[in-house]
Amino acid sequence: MTDAADTEARQLSRLRWQCRRGMLELDLLLNQFLDTAYADLTEPQRQDFVRLLRYQDQIIHDWLMGQAVPAEAALRDLVRRIQTASSG
Repeated sequence: MTDAADTEARQLSRLRWQCRRGMLELDLLLNQFLDTAYADLTEPQRQDFVRLLRYQDQIIHDWLMGQAVPAEAALRDLVRRIQTASSG
């Protein structure tokens, strides 16, 4: 494995661990996104994903279930991407 591939694998492993939440529904949505759509993100979008994971479970849940909307445009776009990945 090359250094770049090794670094990417470690990063994905860390993200997968961070996607383990207190709510099974979030675990499933976030891990499905990580598996199916994360690779297509730009570096700034990947940083937004890491930022999103810093929010409390209930806030993320409300965003992903459409019960609330992030104030920041970048997070709104990311939430839409996660929702799309889970419905496809």
